[in-house]
Amino acid sequence: MKGKVFINATFNNTLVTFTDMEGKVLCWGSTGSSGFKGTRKSTPYAATTAVDTVSKKAQEKGVTEIEVYIKGPGPGRDAALRALRSVGLKMSLIADVTPIPHNGPRPRKRRRV
Repeated sequence: MKGKVFINATFNNTLVTFTDMEGKVLCWGSTGSSGFKGTRKSTPYAATTAVDTVSKKAQEKGVTEIEVYIKGPGPGRDAALRALRSVGLKMSLIADVTPIPHNGPRPRKRRRV
């Protein structure tokens, strides 16, 4: 069965969500739910363990081929991809969907001292 994996790598946490092709959530997890607290949540090792546990749950539900969507600048980005590759899921697509402003709001005034 094909599925999608959404990895949200923030500076403080890494969230992993497995969905089917329609977008219905099959299973999810994070570095915090894997047992890491505080500053250890934001490490690449925590991201690999979170991806390992969630991908095992997804494989039990029948997922064999995945499309990966990565969002965010956190330290768990590359580690999460490496963990997905080592679990044995076939990746058909890897996309970076990090939101980038195309100009954004007006910046704050310059600080004068």
